[in-house]
Amino acid sequence: MLLSNLNLLATAPGGVARLRELILTLAVQGKLVPQDPKDEPASELLKKIRVEKDRLIAEGKIKRDKPLAEIDDDEKPFLLPAGWEWERFGVIAGIERGGSPRPIESFLTDDPAGLNWIKIGDTEKGGKYITSASQKIKREGLVKTRMVFPGDFLLTNSMSFGRPYITQIEGCIHDGWLRISPPSSLNKDFLYVLLSSRFIRTVFEAAAAGGVVLNLNADKVRTVPIPLPPLAEQSRIVTRVEELMRLCDALEAKGQLEATQHAQLVSTLLATLTDSETPAQLADNWHRIATHFDLLLDRPEAVDALEQTILQLAVRGLLVPQDPQDEPASVLLKKIRIEKDKRIAVGKIKRDKPLPPIADDEQPFALPAGWCWARFPELGEFGRGKSKHRPRNDPALFNPSKYPLIQTGEVSRAKGVVKEVHSYYSDLGLAQSRMWPKGTLCITIAANIAESAVLGFDSCFPDSVVGFVPEDAMGNVDYFLLFVETARADLLAFAPATAQKNINLEILSSLLIPVPPLNELTRIVTRVAQLRRLCADLRQRLAASQSTQAHLAEALIQEVV
Repeated sequence: MLLSNLNLLATAPGGVARLRELILTLAVQGKLVPQDPKDEPASELLKKIRVEKDRLIAEGKIKRDKPLAEIDDDEKPFLLPAGWEWERFGVIAGIERGGSPRPIESFLTDDPAGLNWIKIGDTEKGGKYITSASQKIKREGLVKTRMVFPGDFLLTNSMSFGRPYITQIEGCIHDGWLRISPPSSLNKDFLYVLLSSRFIRTVFEAAAAGGVVLNLNADKVRTVPIPLPPLAEQSRIVTRVEELMRLCDALEAKGQLEATQHAQLVSTLLATLTDSETPAQLADNWHRIATHFDLLLDRPEAVDALEQTILQLAVRGLLVPQDPQDEPASVLLKKIRIEKDKRIAVGKIKRDKPLPPIADDEQPFALPAGWCWARFPELGEFGRGKSKHRPRNDPALFNPSKYPLIQTGEVSRAKGVVKEVHSYYSDLGLAQSRMWPKGTLCITIAANIAESAVLGFDSCFPDSVVGFVPEDAMGNVDYFLLFVETARADLLAFAPATAQKNINLEILSSLLIPVPPLNELTRIVTRVAQLRRLCADLRQRLAASQSTQAHLAEALIQEVV
């Protein structure tokens, strides 16, 4: 059943990871390989382990462990196959907690003769073995810590119980580790399978429950019931697990390769749309995509790429047809200039600095007839917020709270329209800032660079946000919001490679904006809104499909277990 439904499990969300968990669960339940009645039963193996422990006690190498209670039936979470046995972990292996000499800084040493000081940072992600330690401690610290030896297992014992590691080096461990010393008669690779399973993590979590912080001490681990198969079957289980994990590796690599290839294919085909020079060419290129629509747009990231392509087509004049009767954008810009001059004359705004003409070789792409290039300062009021010099700890600026003050975070999270606000200015705060009207386009220039949204209410904002209010002749701001989304990648390229990236007002002021005739601008905004709703619907359908697949995979796993 498992192998015949492998594709369903592997392609479900998180499917390969769940498949790995299932393999380990089946392994420790005795369902992964068939039993052989000729195998020496686990009861005989336990006798050999007892003999080995008694010998080590007699030689003074280990201490005699405290007797542990028999395992009640209600402690056994599942039935075991014939030949298997339940036994407490402390009977099977030595289990001890590490220790830390303190302060540890005074015990660290560069002396090559020092003892390896093994930390979680010395493990390799996805690795099985610990092969080296980055630090050493002085030998006098040994009385406060715990030695470990090649072949010992290490397991983190607090907060989250991570995967096990087998140490291949001698060294010392701090109290965040548990040392598990298996007997020589136990297959160490089987113990690794057991400690890697979801079953054992669940048991450990239950054993550690009840405290403010989950903490798995050695005494609790000793009492954990462990399913123990015959030694011969342990070897068969390990071989089968390794085979199936290699299959999972292949499925994972295949999925990653398919995802990469799919993304490249989608990117290449969508690029043909934005590279179209005429509506006829666009129609031909779209037909090729539409023919294989279901195959190309079968994952959310492909829908995201399509949505960005829609925006690119919109600002290039390829999304809606042109109407030769529309008043050209050049006339619109003249009207805007007249509006601004009137406001300058009555002192409502300052005269803006003259901008240089836009040369042909500066234009990113050819515009349709009736369109023209412009920049933010030519189209309306454009400027940074004010807050740079305010004393941030002065309560008088914020009490009593009256005037909304948005930050870059509210703009980044808005997804279109800013609706949340967490800070408010007092009259004094407003006097040191200014109020921008509802409908202002906000663009972040620090932290989250070139994120944009439209104010849903009158508000102040700091100098890490730039505001744009189009002149009345320009209409609403929605077209400019979608334009900034298309320009974000270019704006990010301007940001210096420093810890605190930012762009400035001059960069935004020089940004070239393709301006369509006003009537066409309205048609573009309407069409983009329609297509984005379709993209949102498609994402919802894909999410529902993935959820169904995940439920089917889960039902299959439960059936197998």
